[in-house]
Amino acid sequence: MKRKLFYIAVLLFITCSFTSCDMLGDGCQVCQTVSYENGNPIAWGTEAEYCDEELIAIKAMTPTTYNGVTTQWECH
Repeated sequence: MKRKLFYIAVLLFITCSFTSCDMLGDGCQVCQTVSYENGNPIAWGTEAEYCDEELIAIKAMTPTTYNGVTTQWECH
């Protein structure tokens, strides 16, 4: 009986470990690039839905500035 409980516990652990990223994930969000000049938005990129690793990568990107125009990702 103890052996069966052990196997069930191991199987449950393995099952949870395969889906752990989904349980901890941010889900999906719609993101786009927005360009600012002097703090005012001047241009917007096309919105697209990003999930999981792509969303985490986008949120980790730092804003870039070129010729006084700062472009950054915004998600909602």
